[in-house]
Amino acid sequence: MIQLQLANITLILGAKRIFEDLNWEIHTGQKIGFIGANGAGKSSLLKMIEGEYSPEMGGSITRARLITTGYLSQQPELDSSLTALEAALAGNPRVAEIHGELERVENSLGNPEVYGNERKLQQVLEAQHKLIEEYHSLGGDSYPARVRELLLGLGLAQSELTKPLSVLSGGQKKLVGLARLLIIRPDILLLDEPDNHLDLPGKMFLEKLIREYEGTVVLISHDRYLLDAAVTHIAELEDGKLTLFGGNYTEFVIDKEERLARQEELYKIQKRGIARMEMAIKRYKIWVQFNDKFASRIHAMEARIARVDKIDRPILERKRMDLRLSGWRGSNKVLELADVSKSFGSKQVFANLNETIWHGERVGLIGPNGAGKSVLLRMLLGQEQPDSGEIKIGPSISIGHYAQEHETLDFNQTVVDAVRYAGEMSEGRATAFLLHYLFTYKQVSQKIGELSGGERSRLQLALVVLSSANFLLLDEPTNNLDIASAEVLEQALEEFVGTVLVISHDRYFLDRTVERLLVIENGQLVEYQGGYSDYLAK
Repeated sequence: MIQLQLANITLILGAKRIFEDLNWEIHTGQKIGFIGANGAGKSSLLKMIEGEYSPEMGGSITRARLITTGYLSQQPELDSSLTALEAALAGNPRVAEIHGELERVENSLGNPEVYGNERKLQQVLEAQHKLIEEYHSLGGDSYPARVRELLLGLGLAQSELTKPLSVLSGGQKKLVGLARLLIIRPDILLLDEPDNHLDLPGKMFLEKLIREYEGTVVLISHDRYLLDAAVTHIAELEDGKLTLFGGNYTEFVIDKEERLARQEELYKIQKRGIARMEMAIKRYKIWVQFNDKFASRIHAMEARIARVDKIDRPILERKRMDLRLSGWRGSNKVLELADVSKSFGSKQVFANLNETIWHGERVGLIGPNGAGKSVLLRMLLGQEQPDSGEIKIGPSISIGHYAQEHETLDFNQTVVDAVRYAGEMSEGRATAFLLHYLFTYKQVSQKIGELSGGERSRLQLALVVLSSANFLLLDEPTNNLDIASAEVLEQALEEFVGTVLVISHDRYFLDRTVERLLVIENGQLVEYQGGYSDYLAK
């Protein structure tokens, strides 16, 4: 059954045409991974479905009768005075309404005018029965416990449930917004990067929710592991056109490569055929001077060319970020932790850590949110001091740092100035350098605070390159990158002459990049050889 139909959809924002004459049918039960480069218009299309934007004249969005949608934006708007639990419980106001109606009905049963009138009593009892059925279908008395369990499963800590939203991070607020939607259970879930900032258990919980969701899900995500594990279809928005593929992300990649190869071959065949006809027309135009009968052949062949449905030449190689991490040899022993302990008040984060990272290693650091990954990174950077023990950095080691929240960037600085000062170069050279990171001439003069998350991520990577470091500390480097840019980063790290310690919840990235994992478990670092899939198998 078609639940949602988009026909001839065009969207123009300012002077930019986002997409034109786009068509899409969303069917019951589909779990659709919605992908495309940053800026392709994915979020705009979901906002259009939800009614925040209107299609240009001629386009239409048709919903099947009684179909409901629920939309999770990248930054949900919630009442910051509420606690996380209160905000999630308020996600379905109907529960409180039914509870109040049941109380009124039960009170009315003690009214003589009701229990003394058989017809009225029967009506009230029937209303009570319907309300009780609806109340139980929404969770009933177990509703608060179900909401609490959902929030904990998504990755919020028990202590965070009673904190006001004003003190929670953007990622934690997104979890609350997601929980509110899942409680209402609309027919179609529209999710804009719900996996950002989730830890690994939270991502696994989200995968299970999407797979088992009774309705339809449209999911914008750059997490290739999630797109493999949870979706039945891939919708790609590219060059303003939407193409739907059956299968998960890996199947989509294979399918797309085969389709582009076929299209390239058909394009070449058609081009050769048209070229032959055009050469024939040229010959006939010479011969028609001597024989009029060739005039009819010219007209017939020109008409034949005009009727040909031209095949577009496929773009086999798209422009990507040109990321080249040079690095250099440096010390053989890059990092050593010797009996390192760290506490905050009565809470012990680490106890007697001992670990060594050697030159050339690619090491992943994982653990639940709140386990201490960022604390360890700050200690390595000298921003926090251990309570006891020693952190030793090799004598010829230079550290390059990628910060998850982009806090190393000055948001009031222009993009070009950030590169000029970091690379000690002229404005012209800095601009030319930034073009390799997919910035336009207009963007280089913008303030960093005006950039999108993906653009800030590319700028941070550019600054890491300019640091010429040989030991990279990367905190969630793929969080705001589209899939193409994440693949460029993976390739650059593979070729990097240096050492890498990366915090990441991107399981596909970990599988492609690291050779061993350090997992924070009960204040200790536990080593696992291999990538994320190897760790999961163990």
